[in-house]
Amino acid sequence: MSYLLEENKKIVLLGNEAIARGALEAGVGLVACYPGTPSSEIGNALASIAKDAKIYFEWSTNEKVAFEVAAGAAFCGVKALTAVKHFGLNVALDSLLPVVYTGVNAGLVYVVADDPHGWSSAQSEQDTRWVGRMGNIPMLEPSNPQEAKDFTIEAFKLSEKYQIPVILHTTTKVNHAIGTVELKNIPKNIKTKGNFEKNFEKYYNITPGIQKQHENVLKKLEEIEKEYENFNIETGKENSKIGIITSGVCYEYLMEKEIYNYAKIAKLNIIYPFPKKFISKFIKNLDVVIVVEQLEPFIEEYVRQIAKDVNPKLKIYGKDLFPRIDELETDLIYSKIAPILNIKIKDWNKEDELIKKMKIPTRKPALCPGCPHRSTFFAIREIVDKDTPMPGDIGCYILGIYEPFKTQDFDISMGASTGFAHGFYKVGAKRPVVFIGDSTFFHAAIPGIINMKYNNSAPIVIILDNSITAMTGHQPNPGTGINSFGPTDKIKIEDIVKAIGIKNVEIANTWNQKELQEKMKKLWKSNELGVLIARGECRLLMRRRILSQGKDFVKFQINQEKCTKCGICIDKFACPAIQRDENGKKYWIDTSLCWGCSVCSQICPAKAIKAFQGERK
Repeated sequence: MSYLLEENKKIVLLGNEAIARGALEAGVGLVACYPGTPSSEIGNALASIAKDAKIYFEWSTNEKVAFEVAAGAAFCGVKALTAVKHFGLNVALDSLLPVVYTGVNAGLVYVVADDPHGWSSAQSEQDTRWVGRMGNIPMLEPSNPQEAKDFTIEAFKLSEKYQIPVILHTTTKVNHAIGTVELKNIPKNIKTKGNFEKNFEKYYNITPGIQKQHENVLKKLEEIEKEYENFNIETGKENSKIGIITSGVCYEYLMEKEIYNYAKIAKLNIIYPFPKKFISKFIKNLDVVIVVEQLEPFIEEYVRQIAKDVNPKLKIYGKDLFPRIDELETDLIYSKIAPILNIKIKDWNKEDELIKKMKIPTRKPALCPGCPHRSTFFAIREIVDKDTPMPGDIGCYILGIYEPFKTQDFDISMGASTGFAHGFYKVGAKRPVVFIGDSTFFHAAIPGIINMKYNNSAPIVIILDNSITAMTGHQPNPGTGINSFGPTDKIKIEDIVKAIGIKNVEIANTWNQKELQEKMKKLWKSNELGVLIARGECRLLMRRRILSQGKDFVKFQINQEKCTKCGICIDKFACPAIQRDENGKKYWIDTSLCWGCSVCSQICPAKAIKAFQGERK
């Protein structure tokens, strides 16, 4: 991504890349992240150019640690940034809120990407704006890639001036938007080294110091609200008695439908501290105002409070028009506000009928061909009872929640499966089995496993070690043996597990079904806490590596004469490379999809699947 280091030109960037570029132009010296989509590309971008940019970047073990690393740098006078998805903010909250009180000595920007609809976040939708308000944290909200870059720079300025962490709040459609961005200059002498100066009064966040700090934060917010009133913009039809208040990507949706021809529009660029004076002036002479925002009525509640004093007769529309669930999008917004603006609504039924005629097939998310997790799921399902509780966890293996595996009953948060499994066991439920990825193990599972051992619990923990943080784009973790700057000491999962005092620890090759099943049977028969480390490199990562060497996987084929059409390879193993006709009379392997894991040949009872030789039959 060397293009992120170019200067004085316009280029097309992803929203996340624009944020990374903004950090560089702001003079960031340290960046620490744990990958979490939709923010992952920010870390990916900065990790790829850290050496050339002469800044420090690291993939930390989790979001709390990443924030603390960044805050530590900012305590020492070095500008710092960390980027998370909304769940990552929750992980770091214990440390974030006190740092708002202590303040920082250099700019500290916290990018938080919310994910309405849950495109990459399975557990819940979340509106982070309330966290900013609760924690007294200033929040800027860009709506497009150019603003993503510019607002990142502004966030650093704000943070530096007021010595307070600043949240750059985004949503998926902004993070993954693509647009033209104007690049300016990157500072030549970026500060990457600093020193911590003791200051008892500044960092004394214990009573009575904490009350003084709280008072200081509230004063900062008052000053920020005054200074940044004009950071928001007003546009649209000047003399209209109908106004629309919005922020973020919803503003872009309104622009797409040219709503500025029909109403006045207030675009909030700073959403906390809320610009009360700006909104008071905007709504004072209006008859109607429409608040367009995703998820919760954050802006709407402020508007209703302000209207009571400045325009009591104002008709306010908000969540009575728009849902509190899912993403808003252009057509939905347009269909809701068009009647109020006296715009003729387009006939959507014709488009719906056209989509139905297209007969687009639905499909569930699927593991890659040759994925080591699929082999592990199959092996475990051959051994454990169908009613075995399986508290879920977060990673590629979350896809095990679907048929035919059903290896996760629910998903709460990273590492939570260990606590839930322990709780199940202690109330006498059937002995649970949990699946945890290698990155999740380092992120949040170790305390839960220690708790199991300490409190004499006996679930089975299966650690899926595919040697990478795969779900978010193949970032390294402490078990990979590499970091952002190259090779480093590899931390072995089995060493940590054994150090906890767990005796029943087994390691198995994920593509060896016999070994997997034998070792799982051994743990299953034991009444003690057991850990199975199922080790096999992410097949997608392996495939890229092999193809880069000019090689390819050995392919497999089905011998039609031997095949008994039992269906195990599809119905129980679910490899997407294996196909069958509508009547179930012919099975074959699509060699363009086969990534040569060989597991299908091991589980076929008729021994009809062999390594590919010559033409496929």
